[in-house]
Amino acid sequence: LSGLDPAQPYFQGTPTEVRLDKSDADFVDIIHTDSAPTIPNLGFGMSPAIGHIDFYPNGGKEMPGCGKNPISQIVDLDGIWEGTRDFVACNHLRSYKYYSDSIIYPDGFLGYLCPSYDLFQEGNCFPCPEEGCPNMGHYADKFKDKVKNAFMKFYLNTGEARDFPLWRYKVTVTLSGKSKVKGYVNVALYGTGGNTKQYRITKGTLKPDNTYTAYIDAEINVGEVTKVKFLWNNNWINPTLPKLGAATITVEAGQNR
Repeated sequence: LSGLDPAQPYFQGTPTEVRLDKSDADFVDIIHTDSAPTIPNLGFGMSPAIGHIDFYPNGGKEMPGCGKNPISQIVDLDGIWEGTRDFVACNHLRSYKYYSDSIIYPDGFLGYLCPSYDLFQEGNCFPCPEEGCPNMGHYADKFKDKVKNAFMKFYLNTGEARDFPLWRYKVTVTLSGKSKVKGYVNVALYGTGGNTKQYRITKGTLKPDNTYTAYIDAEINVGEVTKVKFLWNNNWINPTLPKLGAATITVEAGQNR
C-alpha cells in the first residue's frame, strides 16, 4: 500500500483507525512531499512517519520546481488545468508525479536511511548499506524483507521537472600545482550509462595538495565510470597564469558503493 502524501488536516495525530498506518497492509510505503505545518504554511501532507518505510524527497516540505513564478506554473507544459492545480498544490501533487516517474526508472529514486534531511545533505548517510537502499515509489516493495525497525525514514533529492530521479555520487578531488589561487573546480562524469553536466565541487581558495569533497545528485545513472572531466577556473585575470591539476579524483556511487 503506497501513501502519496497522506493528508495532514483532520488526520495528523489521530488514532490509527482514522488515518493511514502501517497496520493497514503487509507493506506500507509513504512519500511525503508537502509536510510543512498547515498553519501558516498551508502544508497538505502529514509529517510523522506512519509506514514501514517513509520517504522524504527533498526533505519532504518544499519540492524543487514548485517555487516557479505563478504565470509560468499556470501556463504549464501540461496545460492550463494542470498548471493551475500545480500552482495551488504543487508540493502535494509532486507525490503522484514522482510515483509515475518511478515506474519508468526501476533503478531511480534511491532513498538513504538517515536521522534527518540536513545530515543526508551533508553526506553523513552515504553510501547505501550492504543490503542496499529502497527505491521510492512503484518498486519500494523490493525492500519489504529488509525492513528492520519501525518507522524508517529515507531521504533523497529529485529534479525540478520530469524526469525527476537523480543519482547520488561522492566526488573527491585532490589538487596539484605550485601555488594557491581563488576560483572554482567543476567535475563531469562519463560512463556506460551516459554523461552528466558539470557539477561544482568547491569554490574559493584552491590549495594544491588539499582534498575537496562534494556530494552531487546527477541527472543520470552513469553506470560504470569511464572518464572524469576536471575543470578549474580562477575568477580574476591572473598575469602569473597559475596552473592547477587534479592529482586524484575519486568517484563513489551511492547505489553500489
